[in-house]
Amino acid sequence: MKKKKLTLLISIILILGLLAACGNASGGNDSAAGHDGHGGQNATDDKENSNNGHSGHGDNAQTTESSNLEASFNFVSGGAKANEDTELAIQITGDDGKPINDYEVNHEKLLHLIIVNHDLSFFNHIHPEFQGEGKFTVETSFPAGGEYKVFADFIPSGGANLTLSDWVEVEGKEGEHADITPDTNLIQEVSGKEIELALSGMKPKEEITLSFTIRDSVTKEGISNLEPYLGAVGHVVILSADAESYLHVHPLDEKATGPVAEFATTFPQSGTYKIWGQFQHNGEVITVPFVVEIK
Repeated sequence: MKKKKLTLLISIILILGLLAACGNASGGNDSAAGHDGHGGQNATDDKENSNNGHSGHGDNAQTTESSNLEASFNFVSGGAKANEDTELAIQITGDDGKPINDYEVNHEKLLHLIIVNHDLSFFNHIHPEFQGEGKFTVETSFPAGGEYKVFADFIPSGGANLTLSDWVEVEGKEGEHADITPDTNLIQEVSGKEIELALSGMKPKEEITLSFTIRDSVTKEGISNLEPYLGAVGHVVILSADAESYLHVHPLDEKATGPVAEFATTFPQSGTYKIWGQFQHNGEVITVPFVVEIK
């Protein structure tokens, strides 16, 4: 009887031991599964966060480059008078109102400022200095009263070339309005230089080569020692007669020295356009205007 009880007790102990061993084995698998699952989930989350962060950075860079930026143009003293020096401030901000502080150097400058009057008879190309907090300033003057259009031409870091513009009002007597009529002869004489313009075509929405030939106005000899102006053989700005379409064109060969300087552009639509070519010779910047009809 005692032997039977002892055998039964031993059997129960063995069974309980086996059950405990199975429980531990099962618990070990659960723990391992839990560890793998936890680690695997974290690895997945980290990867997604990394990718999302990278995409977000790319998206931010994309918004920096485009037309979501804004420019305001103001006279520091509150106004400007004809024939008086005045300080003009240009404030560049994002669509969130925050100042844009990072710019790429574009032809030796952070910002090119083009100023024209209402009939395009006045043209000025100057370079404001960056003051920080998205602000540029420059001292300039205006030859007469009336409306002037100002164009800020710049490249925000990580973005594409951008031009923002607005009209400003100058106090004083306005000059006489001159009609903008196409030139019948595309030859101009400026500062002892004869500059001839030839266009490879006259149709809109097609690439056109503008060829400027610069000669000595007396000898008619081609000038082949043009000096770099803002890092290139020359610069060309084109405006439609209503000053709504702006084209800042750079040369095909920036290192050319003349007598021919070539530029390529596309006119967006038919109409009258004024072209200003700028070149440097013997330390003097020469600005030569032409008016053409694109049709």
